[in-house]
Amino acid sequence: MSSLDVKVAKVFKPMSKPSRYKAAWGGRGSGKSHFFAERLIIHCLTNPGSRVVCIREVQKSLKESAKALIEGKLERFGLGSNDGFRALNDRIDTPGGGIIIFQGMTDHTAESIKSLEGFNVAWCEEAQTLSETSLRLLRPTIRAPGSELWFSWNPRLKSDPVDELFRQNTPPTNSIIVRANWNDNPWFPDELEQERLDCLNNEPDQYDHIWEGGYISASKKAYYSRHIAKAKSEGRVTDVPEDPLMIVRLYADIGGTGAKADNFVFWAAQFIGQKINYINHYEVQGQDIEYHLAWLREQGYTPGRAKIYLPHDGETNDKIHDINYRSAFERAGYDVEVIPNQGKGAAKARIEQSRNLFNKMWFDHKCNAGLEALGWYQPKIDKNRNIDLGPNHDWSSHSADAFGLSSICYEEPKERKKLQQPRINIA
Repeated sequence: MSSLDVKVAKVFKPMSKPSRYKAAWGGRGSGKSHFFAERLIIHCLTNPGSRVVCIREVQKSLKESAKALIEGKLERFGLGSNDGFRALNDRIDTPGGGIIIFQGMTDHTAESIKSLEGFNVAWCEEAQTLSETSLRLLRPTIRAPGSELWFSWNPRLKSDPVDELFRQNTPPTNSIIVRANWNDNPWFPDELEQERLDCLNNEPDQYDHIWEGGYISASKKAYYSRHIAKAKSEGRVTDVPEDPLMIVRLYADIGGTGAKADNFVFWAAQFIGQKINYINHYEVQGQDIEYHLAWLREQGYTPGRAKIYLPHDGETNDKIHDINYRSAFERAGYDVEVIPNQGKGAAKARIEQSRNLFNKMWFDHKCNAGLEALGWYQPKIDKNRNIDLGPNHDWSSHSADAFGLSSICYEEPKERKKLQQPRINIA
């Protein structure tokens, strides 16, 4: 065969060059598996005699492997026995006496894994299911000169070993890591687009995990799940630039000092025209006022540049240090406004106001931790009567309360009236 015409989506082009580790993560419809299947065929063509293993954590049968996908690619490319490819029951023979095999890691022991020592490429599909033991066995086993380990997965939990390896800690040396979602796929089919929209409308709490590569949220009744999913699908979770000429508004939820204190939170926002831009998020536990002030200075939110909004308990004295937050921030030079207690039903009022304003909201990536909290924030349900008893007080409620405060404080920008020009009659 003289040439092979393979189109590659832009997001995957960095992976065309050699690298010890190649990791692609993201949601459904991104084309991750298709890309790796095609790269595997190209590798076998350009490296005759190469030995490749396609791995899953558990593989009960070849039907669960990538074998059918690879065979489909070979058929589409018109590659067969004349080109050195031959699909057999348990493997695919490749040019120059090479081979592609399919195995499950749970079938291996520390001894049996040594059978893969001479392999040149290991492609780990559904890598989110790989155990720490499997990763520990596999990585040093694939050791041939120039050998590579490929990983493709839809994220599940932050604690999954593959996520800890490539996303939570410093990744291994010589790693290429890409995030790929449906909107990175130039060949995303209409059928999947309808599936995506149906998920967005009918299962908003699952949308981010399924389509955007987000981690699974245990909350199926989160107050803001639908709104966050819509914001992400519309590109409103992105790089949001700070306007140096506009005031930075800092909305707080009061914490305290000590190991058992509630968290202290700031949401930093700017009102730009009809947009509400959230440019930063800050949450700590048990730190004193000087720690918060240091963070404000580090971010450039200095007196005169920023205004602080506190909930009604911002004027209550701290039981340990006998100060209140309002006086402390004012002594540091800040303009401070304390929002009065909204009375019974205040929490639900904040939620309703925030939902009404969500279409105006844009979020910088610095706010990801805050968005994660909003995506978890959910009601406490009376199971006997199946009624909402109000927000559940857990780790997410501190960021959610400060966020709600920002919505209560929002004022619609007033349009400037145009000066009427005098009417001039010309005879």
